[in-house]
Amino acid sequence: MIPAGAASPTLLVRNADVLVTMDGRRREIRGGGLFAEGGRIVSVGDAAELPATADRVLDLAGHAVVPGLVNTHHHMFQSLTRVVPSAQDAGLFGWLEALYPIWGRITPEMIRVSTLTAMAELIQSGCTTSSDHLYLYPNGCRLEDSLQSAGEIGMRFHASRGSMSVGRSRGGLPPDGLVEDEAFILSDMQRVIEAHHDPARFAMRRIAVAPCSPFSVSRDLMRESASLARALGVSLHTHLAETDGDVAYSREKFGMTPAQYAQELGWVGRDVWHAHCVKLDEAGIDLFARTGTGVAHCPCSNMRLGSGIAPIRSMVAKRVNVGIGVDGSASNDGGSLLAEVRQAMLLQRVGLGPAAMTARQALELATIGGAAVLGRDDIGVLAPGMAADFAAFDLRGANMAGGLHDPVAALVFCAPERAEWVVINGRVVVDRGRLATIDLPPVLERHNRLARELVSA
Repeated sequence: MIPAGAASPTLLVRNADVLVTMDGRRREIRGGGLFAEGGRIVSVGDAAELPATADRVLDLAGHAVVPGLVNTHHHMFQSLTRVVPSAQDAGLFGWLEALYPIWGRITPEMIRVSTLTAMAELIQSGCTTSSDHLYLYPNGCRLEDSLQSAGEIGMRFHASRGSMSVGRSRGGLPPDGLVEDEAFILSDMQRVIEAHHDPARFAMRRIAVAPCSPFSVSRDLMRESASLARALGVSLHTHLAETDGDVAYSREKFGMTPAQYAQELGWVGRDVWHAHCVKLDEAGIDLFARTGTGVAHCPCSNMRLGSGIAPIRSMVAKRVNVGIGVDGSASNDGGSLLAEVRQAMLLQRVGLGPAAMTARQALELATIGGAAVLGRDDIGVLAPGMAADFAAFDLRGANMAGGLHDPVAALVFCAPERAEWVVINGRVVVDRGRLATIDLPPVLERHNRLARELVSA
């Protein structure tokens, strides 16, 4: 008997109504399954191509199985400040100005608990790999606070050591009390990379370097962060071209577009991904395509803050690597990655018509697209030699009724529900809709208590 939440030496999935591989042939196997050993997929196909048994067998009749979804942009601490009244109806800069003073009171425990909460929400939506952009460290907070939670819940994690160094007194947006000394930032970036980054294939933990944005860090920090990241072999991440105000700031302060600014500072290349890019112009899209620079598309946040519609169809047509991100839980205010896939499809249709993006194209962004953005060749596809990361959704609920002539499209078009099963690195993390690695109700109770303390202080 394999205990709940434990990794199985061998795992067999069989009888799925449809198994979506996202492999080179984009196979969708009716009655399909897979066999995994040691957290790696060994074989994929129908019953005749799979072993008869394993240490753990999941009979997934009535389910659709998809590669584990990949979240390319998040601020998990923000789950503590969802729907704060003063920030509900503001644009990006006003929203930040309302929330910065509250975030200045965040503690290490709040980081740990909010990360557990955000990851639970993501995993229950079928997400198996997530990045997180933690860019403020008040009151003794460290990146280790979020790393601890990822290890506890069992999520594949790309933790970004974010930073802010230009406060209001120097023309930046954040309060001076939330910025850090640049020499310390660079030193701490190096420390966490050397202590925690795992460059190996199938790594469960990687570190990225992530100055927050052009309006909260200096040119020097952007350049030096990029140099440090490349010397240590890690990726780079930041926000770029999110709003009209963002573009206006870049033109006023730097005399160039956000894309030109990124290029001048060395922030383009296959080791770089930028969040949002709602206002990326055609020249910027061409630059990103030419250099292999990635984009994290966050449709709900862009709608919530009134930022606009990112030109995703144009990016994809020019072969820019694009993934999906839920963004911070205070600008979404949800963390379901499957729901974000649906919104990505719908938002492109609002801007460009009903043929702008198909359900399968949207699902690709959240699987193989996200893997490419994070620089991974071991996730996002169900095929031999890939990580045993996948999610299974029950097709028999009321939300799917009448849509099963195309169950793959139904996952995106129909109102998404929670995953019934989620496996990460061969380990069953969601078992019949319940998290198997942590006791979630006490975590949520503590999270709500901390949220009330934080906002009402």
